[in-house]
Amino acid sequence: MRMLFLGDVVGRAGRAAVVERLPKLRAEWRLDFVVVNGENASHGMGLTGDHAKLLLEAGADVLTLGDHAFDQKDMLSYIEREPRILRPLNYARGAPGRGHGVFEATQGRRVLVAQALGRVFMNKPYDDPFSEIDRVLRAHPRGGMVQASLVDMHCEATSEKMGMGHFCDGRASLVVGTHTHVPTADAQILPGGTAMLSDAGMCGDYNSVIGMEKDEPLRRFVTGMPKGRFTPAGGEATLSGVYVETDDRTGAATRVAPVRLGGRLEAAAP
Repeated sequence: MRMLFLGDVVGRAGRAAVVERLPKLRAEWRLDFVVVNGENASHGMGLTGDHAKLLLEAGADVLTLGDHAFDQKDMLSYIEREPRILRPLNYARGAPGRGHGVFEATQGRRVLVAQALGRVFMNKPYDDPFSEIDRVLRAHPRGGMVQASLVDMHCEATSEKMGMGHFCDGRASLVVGTHTHVPTADAQILPGGTAMLSDAGMCGDYNSVIGMEKDEPLRRFVTGMPKGRFTPAGGEATLSGVYVETDDRTGAATRVAPVRLGGRLEAAAP
């Protein structure tokens, strides 16, 4: 199976890049399944129902969120009506929506997608992501109940993301980090057949501070005082993510490659 995961979509520039490029990539790369992290797609903070619909119509099979899952209030109800949107599974117990699901890819194949929030350097006391992911993977064995499985580990620390990759090795097809918006160079297939990338990067304008116009972040770094809101940068976005191929029989990854298209970063494609 050929799968594509795209990192955090940031603002209008990120949405435009996905809408423009994803339909062509699905055809050119003969993609069977696409997951997009959309938690910063609406004004840089959260995801609205309208923007979720836009990303799904562009070719995403599933949208994941993150710590900004419900910054846009309409998502509180929209996520209950749209099963293709996932929030972190270790979020508050009473949160709407769900943190994992099994979805259909091409030729009727089944893909498990799950998302968890890390706890290192994060501001809220989330439940243990490792035990939650363990529970889901045990219930959906790779190469058995599902032909492939993908884990989006949304957190600050690369160590925690790498830890999740090794924790899932032999059980997930892909473990990919999101949240920090900067693509890492460690794409690899672990000994048990799990592809891993510590961070997929963002779909956004890299002439920025992690997708935001530079003035306000720089002011806060220099003076320690806020003056205004963060505003998503509006220049040409780089589409950042990871491509993976898997064996339908075992669910193991057979190939992994970083993806960077357009914008300011050096291009990379499978």
